[in-house]
Amino acid sequence: MLPLTKRSKSLLAAALLVALAGCGTTDDPAEPRGGARKEAAALPAVPKEEVPDGLPGMPPVLDPKDVYAADRPNRLSPVVKDFPSRVYVPNTNSNTVSVIDPATYRIIETIPVGIQPQHVVPSWDMKTLWVNNNRGHTLTPIDPATGAAGKPVEVHDPYNLYFTPNGKYAVVMASLDRELVFRDPHTMERKKTVPVSCYGVNHADFSADGRYFVVSCEFSGELLKVDTENMEVVGQQKLPFQGAMPQDVKISPDGKTFYVADMMAHGMWVLNGEKFTTPTLMPTGKGCHGLYISRDSKEMYVPNRGEGSISVFDFARNKLTKKWWLPDGGSPDMGGVSADGKVLWLSGRYDSEVYAIDTTTGKQLARIPVGSGPHGLAVYPQPGRYSLGHTGIFR
Repeated sequence: MLPLTKRSKSLLAAALLVALAGCGTTDDPAEPRGGARKEAAALPAVPKEEVPDGLPGMPPVLDPKDVYAADRPNRLSPVVKDFPSRVYVPNTNSNTVSVIDPATYRIIETIPVGIQPQHVVPSWDMKTLWVNNNRGHTLTPIDPATGAAGKPVEVHDPYNLYFTPNGKYAVVMASLDRELVFRDPHTMERKKTVPVSCYGVNHADFSADGRYFVVSCEFSGELLKVDTENMEVVGQQKLPFQGAMPQDVKISPDGKTFYVADMMAHGMWVLNGEKFTTPTLMPTGKGCHGLYISRDSKEMYVPNRGEGSISVFDFARNKLTKKWWLPDGGSPDMGGVSADGKVLWLSGRYDSEVYAIDTTTGKQLARIPVGSGPHGLAVYPQPGRYSLGHTGIFR
């Protein structure tokens, strides 16, 4: 037997992962809006072109031209395919999580959690949902198979939570502590603490190869570039806008560009992550806050919290093409896209409500009262092979 080349090994590993991911059927028109299918559909085939080397231990990229190739409508992995479809809403001021049935738009349960829950975050292996109780200094695990909450885990200042692409570490965004804390992804035992000089670390996303990630610093208007494997800050810059307040971060499908929402600059910064040069601002609307990719990787939904609108960005055309306005106003914040890709779910941060929005027409489908201060809601389950954290970044 001839020895395998580096390229052959990479493709073989990718093929094995795809084979293990399961197979099933595609979108069913009879499926309720926002619902998740029970079958696991086949993931895309591995392309013939060379798959770039990634972070050691990271699942090979399925498509070098689209980091979201595993996130197609209803392509649920065997891990999550039997989980009931739910929307989990952390109510920051009520210290609860409202659980919504997306098929009926009704709250079916209210779960007491710790003090000031900020985000509901799917674990890397997608088996657990972690509620980030920022001021309670705990993480509350929720079993998405049963909806039951487990015993809280003590973690200091967990404003937000991410996972390295190889699943080796959880990364806690300790906003008030001014730290990035690398922890065991299951026990949350502290492994390494990385102090930062900026204020308010809060959101992030990883490069296509997983070797670095970009972090937003809300209160000092800065961005960080962090080496994933070495767990160290390798770049830092101040955004070129007085009073900048960067929020959510997302990478483009082709892996070449990072977008950073900024609620005070009222738009999103467009950044070359590799060069980490000064980004340019693309205005979207007042209070630009979240960034969510469509299931076909063609568009990105951008909620503008300060004006009650959602801008739609077209990747191929590199421009904003639509703006949807909530009919009665509101404060659209964080959220996610349904498994079938038909519904965008967003929390109404200042209005104690949640919005369900048709991703084809922009029409508001439902407006659901929840607790006070709803923030980083998670739509679950979603397609993908593994989670990078936040309210659901899947690859």
